[in-house]
Amino acid sequence: MAPARVDILGVGFDRFDLAGAAERIIERHAAGQRTFVITANPEFVMLARRDADIARIARAADLVVADGTGVLVASRLLRDPLPGRVPGRLLVPAVLQLASGPVFLLGAAPGVAERAAATLVQRIPSLRIAGTHAGSPVPEEDAAIRARIEASGARVLLVAYGMPAQERWLARNLPHLPPVRTAIGVGGVFDQLAGRVRLPPRVVHAVGLEWLWRLVFEPRRWRRQRVLPVFAVLVARQRILGR
Repeated sequence: MAPARVDILGVGFDRFDLAGAAERIIERHAAGQRTFVITANPEFVMLARRDADIARIARAADLVVADGTGVLVASRLLRDPLPGRVPGRLLVPAVLQLASGPVFLLGAAPGVAERAAATLVQRIPSLRIAGTHAGSPVPEEDAAIRARIEASGARVLLVAYGMPAQERWLARNLPHLPPVRTAIGVGGVFDQLAGRVRLPPRVVHAVGLEWLWRLVFEPRRWRRQRVLPVFAVLVARQRILGR
């Protein structure tokens, strides 16, 4: 039996670091098991607190990993520490290096998925790209996008519609895509692979300040990050209350 998830303000996180998460995904993929992966940060946790549908999707996901320093710090404060961060931009290549079958890239702005796919193939020459498509996360386009993915023969699906649109899209559509074994909501990973977003130096990643780096170069993110002080206060309260 898998160990219980680490509860952070009602969202359960699986006890994996980057290497462990990639290994679990690849093991399930090789065994023909479907894996729906959510890379969650404090903003996702706060959204799940006020959106019952997102909370339900998180509970049902096969793997919920800590994409964010804030989640890691919170787990330590709650005395149930997670083993490490699992940034989406590092999880994607770690999985694609070993997962068999073609990969479909869905989402981001027009042309971005194609550039991201080209970067991935440069890094992983054995990688097979089944297809790319910007599309839209609106339900009216679901059937047409599913048909495109099914026709491609993809076994791995990366969806970059941003949180929470990509999680909602996967929850709606993954049950209707039997050939897909591994599906990951990847947020801004396509933009990073395509060179549209400046990646932080290793030292910034090492000290867990990627969120600040992104805020400096993407000032519009401040609106989303306004929830971080509230997140910190609620985590402190959860520790005091012991639940």
